[in-house]
Parts: sequence; C-alpha cells; structure tokens
Amino acid sequence: MKTILIVEDEPSIAELQRDYLEINGYRADIAENGEIGVEKALAGNYDLVLLDLMLPKLNGFEVCRQIREKRNIPILMVTAKREDIDMIRGLGLGADDYIMKPFKPAELVARVKAHLTRYERLIGTKPVTNEVHIHGLRIDSESRRVYLNNEEIALTMKEFDLLHFLAIHPNRVFSKDQLFERIWGIDAMGDTQTVTVHVRKLREKIEEDSGDPQYIETVWGAGYRFRSKSEFIKG
Repeated sequence: MKTILIVEDEPSIAELQRDYLEINGYRADIAENGEIGVEKALAGNYDLVLLDLMLPKLNGFEVCRQIREKRNIPILMVTAKREDIDMIRGLGLGADDYIMKPFKPAELVARVKAHLTRYERLIGTKPVTNEVHIHGLRIDSESRRVYLNNEEIALTMKEFDLLHFLAIHPNRVFSKDQLFERIWGIDAMGDTQTVTVHVRKLREKIEEDSGDPQYIETVWGAGYRFRSKSEFIKG
C-alpha cells in the first residue's frame, strides 16, 4: 500500500484529501504545519507528498526545498494562488506538479496515481546505458548521480530525468511538448513552462556560464538539444 503525506493546515481539507486517498487504496498521514511536515517527510517512508503552499511555521516553498535536499519522492503542491511566479518557484525548488484549489477530489486522486505510476516506471526500469560521459560531465543512470569535473551535482528527480534523456539523444532537437510528455508523462498535469524552469535550473547547476550554455542548447522556435558529442559506457 502506497503511503501519502498530506501537509495541510486546514483540517477539513486535509481530512477530505485523506478520505478520498484511503477510499482509493492509499494510506495517508497528515502534518498540520510546515515544520511537522518536514519532520515526518524525512523520518517516514512516504511514496508522495501532497504539500500546501500557505502553511504556518514553514511555508510550502521552504518545506519543498528541505524535503528535496534529502528525498527524491514526488512532491505535488496544492495552492490557491494563481500567479505563474508562484508555480514556477515551486517547480524550481523541486516540486513535480501542482494542483489549484478548489479542486475535485477525483482530480487529486488521478494526479497522485499518475505521479506514483511515473515514479515507479522510472526507478523500476534499468536503462541500457549505465553511464554517459560528456566533456567533464558524468551521468550515472544506475545510481542516479551526476558529477561535473568529479564533483557531485545535486539534482532533483525531474532534473536528472531531463538531463539524462537529453544526454542519451545528443544533437537531437526536442520541443517543449515532446520533453514534457517524455519526462512528466502523457497523463501529467501542468504546462510546458515546467520544461523551461527545469532547463534553467539545470543550466545553473552544470553550465560554467548559464547565459552561454555548452551542454543544453536552445534552438529558437524548435526546442532544446544536447549538443556535445557523447561517449556511452554500456552496462
């Protein structure tokens, strides 16, 4: 049975989420503020976190950041805010998706199911290529670690998936729509702005000059491509 952590300070909303998740075969725990949410997420063995944005003690952005530093599980943000900058900020901190209040319980359950299925598919499939070496960048798909000049670079789950996918298809241009479908899944909710945010975060972490990227190139009007020649090490 999959276990979901609900971080929500409104008891009626938290209990509604828990009820619908349990009806659909999930186990759910509730944390009523940000501090408890972080403690439970790091101490427990949860499969997904449902994270409210506006929380006492610690807000959802800070909770997301602290969880993502230690855990690589899906994080689904729940927010009543509709400003794009808030959604972009959440995605940039490592959230996998977001859902707007008010929402239909069936939609919430569908998104939880989609992200759990996607995560299981990613960790349960061993790629043919174990490592990719590109000019000082080493991507180890088996351990899901990335090294730049022998120093490990901390990536979120989706940042790693995006980088690895582009790196094993060098010099091929992918549109934002194609990348969103490949990395987030055809059933994922959201928009292609998610791709833009993750590419920007990747560039900040792996590029010497994110304004003049050497690895992930923007092909204006078309999408992105990994332009360096790669050396693949078969497992």
